[in-house]
Amino acid sequence: MRLTFCGGVGEVSGANYLLESGGIKIIIDCGLHQGNVFSEKHNWEPFAYDPKEISAALITHAHIDHTGLLPKLLRDGFRGKIYSTEPTRDFTELLLLDSEHILFQEAERYGKPALYGVRDVEEMMARWNVIPYHQEINIGPFKIVFYNAAHILGSSFIVIEADGKKIVFSGDLGNSPAPLLGTTEIFEDADYCVIESAYGDRVHHETQDGLIEDVIEDTVSAGGILMIPAFAMERTQKLLFDINELMENGRVPKIPVFLDSPLAIKMTAVYKKHQDFMDKETLKLLKGDESLFDFPQLRKTLTVEQSKSINDAPLPKIIIAGSGMSQGGRILHHEKRYLSDSKNTILFVGYQAKNSLGRRIQEGSKIVKIHNEDIPVRCRVAVVEYYSAHADQPQLLDWLRTMRLYLQKVFVVQGEDGLAPLAHKIIDELAIKAEIPKEGDSFMI
Repeated sequence: MRLTFCGGVGEVSGANYLLESGGIKIIIDCGLHQGNVFSEKHNWEPFAYDPKEISAALITHAHIDHTGLLPKLLRDGFRGKIYSTEPTRDFTELLLLDSEHILFQEAERYGKPALYGVRDVEEMMARWNVIPYHQEINIGPFKIVFYNAAHILGSSFIVIEADGKKIVFSGDLGNSPAPLLGTTEIFEDADYCVIESAYGDRVHHETQDGLIEDVIEDTVSAGGILMIPAFAMERTQKLLFDINELMENGRVPKIPVFLDSPLAIKMTAVYKKHQDFMDKETLKLLKGDESLFDFPQLRKTLTVEQSKSINDAPLPKIIIAGSGMSQGGRILHHEKRYLSDSKNTILFVGYQAKNSLGRRIQEGSKIVKIHNEDIPVRCRVAVVEYYSAHADQPQLLDWLRTMRLYLQKVFVVQGEDGLAPLAHKIIDELAIKAEIPKEGDSFMI
């Protein structure tokens, strides 16, 4: 086999790997480049291969940095098939349709043509094939199996065998074990591995289950509002699950919880549809109970009018809204209205990128600008780090450790600060060769 790195190297986003054998070409992931202007402009460059020659695209999970260029792939001539688990297919469709107008605005700003349109997404979905975990499929000389990565619902790492060798593509591995998702599966006898390193230089803090409980209780005692900027997928669903459990078990008062994110509401419906992908403990809790993400205190606000009506709801209350880094979306309207009141709390449950509004609030800025207005920050600021969906360095190493008797080399990708620290740990602790490839690097394996 020949492996070529066409994206996802030297950056967290843009995952895209080409694998060739016997004249057949397949790709693993086809992600959007994100993070800065230079990276985003990379999305308009031609693919490193001819899309017409690609027989199949294998997708590890639905996040845009792994799926966002699939419609462009079709627009540029791809006529093969796309394979993933069923939740990945359903999530991807929602995410790409939601992103289409944002990317159109970016294209106008950069003076570029639109990357794709709604029709391209529709054509892409017509080529999509769903594969259960552990079921082998064959594409030319390749034998392919998907396993549970426990990163988001339906996420996978993919094992590919050809020419007497096995290679594993990790996709994004989960912070395991995870609520709803269970434990990342392991694999033993791979010859090569392409592993992500988003958190390859970090160690997660130990889970502190009482933090959410404390934050809600403190907000209720103060008679205030708890604002939670949350990503529409994965973190929102875990939050709803945890808040429901706390209220059902009498650990916090039953107060109104507003889910003020149309995309998150649609994503949550996909979670309900695919409960068979959830871990056994979650399924036990759900047995005979149809209230998952639909507990009595939950209010879902799809329309703008419904969103505005949250302001009239009595205190105390919880508002979960996008975006997760406060860079846009409905959370900005709530922050603009409520950041200045010391009775209120803003809770961050995900990574806040450098220079984002969320990062500035988290780091203690006393005044922030929202919609061109200076807003004083007087509310309490709280952070719960254990909602991270990514495996940390020890988890990544433990996952690789089960393969160490067979692995000939590990390629470390999908990272920035985590690339070199993880590669060094793989060499020093596991005694396995590790390489940090550059874009365009190609290897015979």
